[in-house]
Amino acid sequence: MNIGQASKSTQLSVKQIRDYEKAGLLINPSRSEAGYRIYNSNDIARLKFIAKARSVGFSLAQIGELLALQDNPHRKSCEVKSLTGVHIEFLTQKIEELTQMKATLQAWSDACTGDNAPDCPILKGLAEGGEDKG
Repeated sequence: MNIGQASKSTQLSVKQIRDYEKAGLLINPSRSEAGYRIYNSNDIARLKFIAKARSVGFSLAQIGELLALQDNPHRKSCEVKSLTGVHIEFLTQKIEELTQMKATLQAWSDACTGDNAPDCPILKGLAEGGEDKG
């Protein structure tokens, strides 16, 4: 199948597919005589793997590691679990940061009367460097 068909099959854009190929995540697909990429079922499965890994927030570097592990018949599941554990810790930290951001914004928003007065606690909080965590 061509890149457009691969895009439809995997729900990835043509640009994403090309980017994953450039990043070395997709082994160079074969090409037609005219130079167009031709994707086989293994390529599509790999693209779907990449898409799923991206959907749970793995970075391209982490996906490269996961693909290397997937391609290695002698892999150890503890290696996959370790990589996933690192990612879970990253996500946990990110959730904490986002929760703090939300609390700060909520405090500013709650303090704002939202009327026609010029005083705005949101702008004041931003001008102060956002040090008030709510």
